[in-house]
Amino acid sequence: MTSKTTKEQPNREELLQLAINSAKQGNVEGARTLFERVLNEDRRNERALMWMAKLADSKSERIKWLNLVMKVNPENEQAKEALRSIQYKRSAKENRTVLIFGMIVGVLIVLGIVIAVFVMMSQSG
Repeated sequence: MTSKTTKEQPNREELLQLAINSAKQGNVEGARTLFERVLNEDRRNERALMWMAKLADSKSERIKWLNLVMKVNPENEQAKEALRSIQYKRSAKENRTVLIFGMIVGVLIVLGIVIAVFVMMSQSG
C-alpha cells in the first residue's frame, strides 16, 4: 500500500475553471495569475486569452489580448465585436472632439466679425 506524498496539481482545464471562478468572484489578481499559468502551458488557449481581455486594466491592454485572440481564431465573434466596439467608441470620441473644435472656431469667427463690425461702426460714427 503506497500513498502519494505530493498533492496532485490541477490539469489545465481545472486550472482554467479555477481562474474563471476566481474572476467571477471578483478576485481579479488571483484570476490573472491562474490565467497566466494556463497561458504558460498553452499560449493559444482562446478562453484564457478572452478572460485576460475582460480583466485588462486599460483599453490598450484589452486590445492587446483581443488581438491575440484574433491571431488564434480569426473567426472569434466575441473578440471581433469587442474590437469593433472599442474602435467605434474611439471614432465617436474623435468625432466629438472635431465637432467641438469646429464649434469653437465658428464662435471665434463670429466673435471676430462682430468685433470688426463694432470697430467699423464706432470709427464711422
